[in-house]
Amino acid sequence: MRRSERKQADPDLGILIARVLFGLQREMSRELRTDKSGPGPRHGAVLAYLDEEGSRATDLAAQSGQHKQVIGTLVDDLVAMGYVERRPDPSDRRAKLVVPTERGLDMMRRSDEVVAAIERRYAQAVGEEEFAVFKATLRKLAELQVTSDATT
Repeated sequence: MRRSERKQADPDLGILIARVLFGLQREMSRELRTDKSGPGPRHGAVLAYLDEEGSRATDLAAQSGQHKQVIGTLVDDLVAMGYVERRPDPSDRRAKLVVPTERGLDMMRRSDEVVAAIERRYAQAVGEEEFAVFKATLRKLAELQVTSDATT
C-alpha cells in the first residue's frame, strides 16, 4: 500500500486536526463574511483571542502562536476594516491595546454563536457525552502542546 493510500485510510493526528480546523474556518467564513473585504480566517488569530476591553498585541501573539509581526499586520488590516482600533494602555503608557470597535464586538459575538452552533451539531452527530470527552481530551493535548512549545 502506498503512503498516500495509508494516510487516507488512517490519517494521522495532524491531518485530522487540520481537516476539522479548516472545515470550521470555512464554515465560519461563509457564515460571517458579508463581503470579500471583511475579515477572513487568518484574522481569527486576533479576533479569537481579543478581549472586549482590549488586548496587547504581544499577548495576542502568545495566545495564538503567531509571531508579533504577523499579529501587527493582521491588526493593521482589522483597523483599516473598522473592526479594531489601537488605544494607549492605561496601565502602561508605552504600550498600546488592540480594542474592538462596535463592529468588531458584533463580529466577535456572531463568531461565538457560529462556533456554538458547530459544537452543538458535532455533539448531536457523535453524542453529547462522546463530544464532551473529545473536547476535554483535545484541550489536554492543546495544553501539552503549549507546554512543549514553551520548553523548546
